[in-house]
Amino acid sequence: MNTHSKSGKRRFTYLCAVLLLTPFAQADEPWQAGAARVVITPDQFMWMAGYGNRKAPADGKLTELWAKALVLDDTQGNRGVVITMDLVGIGRDLSRDVCSQLQKVHGLKRNQIVICTSHTHSGPVVGKNLAPLHYWGVDQAQQKLIDEYATVLVEKVVNVVGKAIENSKPCRLQWGSGYESFAVNRRDNPAAEVDERRAKGTLTGPSDHDVPVLSVRDAEGKLEAVLFGYACHATTIGLQQWCGDYPGYAQIELEKLHPGCVAMFWAGCGADQNPLPRRTIELAKEYGAELAEAVDEVLSASLPELPASLKLNYREVDAPLSELPTPEKLQADAPVDKQIGSYQERWAKHLLNKIESEGALKGHYPYPVSVWTIGHEIDFVTLGGEVVVDYALRLKRERRGNRTWVAGYSNDVMAYIPSLRVLKEGGYEGGTSNVYYGLPALWSEQIEETIVKAVHDLAGG
Repeated sequence: MNTHSKSGKRRFTYLCAVLLLTPFAQADEPWQAGAARVVITPDQFMWMAGYGNRKAPADGKLTELWAKALVLDDTQGNRGVVITMDLVGIGRDLSRDVCSQLQKVHGLKRNQIVICTSHTHSGPVVGKNLAPLHYWGVDQAQQKLIDEYATVLVEKVVNVVGKAIENSKPCRLQWGSGYESFAVNRRDNPAAEVDERRAKGTLTGPSDHDVPVLSVRDAEGKLEAVLFGYACHATTIGLQQWCGDYPGYAQIELEKLHPGCVAMFWAGCGADQNPLPRRTIELAKEYGAELAEAVDEVLSASLPELPASLKLNYREVDAPLSELPTPEKLQADAPVDKQIGSYQERWAKHLLNKIESEGALKGHYPYPVSVWTIGHEIDFVTLGGEVVVDYALRLKRERRGNRTWVAGYSNDVMAYIPSLRVLKEGGYEGGTSNVYYGLPALWSEQIEETIVKAVHDLAGG
């Protein structure tokens, strides 16, 4: 076992947090809640998402991939649905398809739906998400499989939400916050030096080691569902086999510990965080077991109960981009960028086609921001894209501390989302990664304030 995460430190941190909590009295009226899950592992071996150096489709399976749904109804008839999926991400088009079908079949409005992905790099390509990196670089047979998978995925998500609605029953919700430390700021700590720095206590750069936990128990106290998050890339392994990576193993372990429970993971603001060390299946299992242990420690404690109140808000804001490339620049630069090579060329051709069909490139992106207030106490914030850790740390400072839960990789994963600090520093998370997503330019320096203001506005100040 690695020594990066000492259970004594985790327990001490968690117990200190619990002592600061003031539990609610037991709610007079219960929630109605239900959960369900469905396998979304592809039936055929198809191209995998997340890494650009793969040269062939998947050829095996380590774990199943899952879509899971949790339906929450408060006493005023407000319904919210959390969907989690063991996928690298979904794009705007697929998100709209899911939400459109959920409205048609289950009467759900956009503000009632949150779609979270784990960002595993051992799942399939999902529609045209990361198209320059994946979709545009494979043959027509693989593109057909990708398109067919996206269609089936929408159907499965709609069905699993229906099953969760059918499973709804009187429940009580409780919350807590644990601790786990295998995430390392990858911008500030070279992977080869992490073990030595960790041993010396000299790791640098911001990280978020909180493990938010929401438990859903029936009237007899049986755990029906647990929703938990952690801010770290799901990149422990990079093989040719389907796998949920450490989030998948954590969910498997929790469902073993609590038979009948649906364990659901959301990825926090971990765009600049890696599980280190990494590269082995054993480490993925180890990190998953440690994260499950952190969650289970929270579940075993005396937790505050959340009254059955749900406030649901969603907005798409115009997230500003910096200077857009001209057609001349796209035509001139694409073939000669040796670092990115064919990805740059695909990106440039895509943007030239958009200019031809739409007349011009847009200087902003419709960025999704959702804020749910659960039981008057928890701000559950879901942000699109690969969000760096600065956002979670800032929003916790400015709002409710560890009662502010910030998920990235939600609703639409369109690019990396740097803070102003990271944007100015540059590098992969600062903007060079935008090519792989097809975004036409870097974000404007107003990106952080635009997103944070939207969160505060939706949460009520």
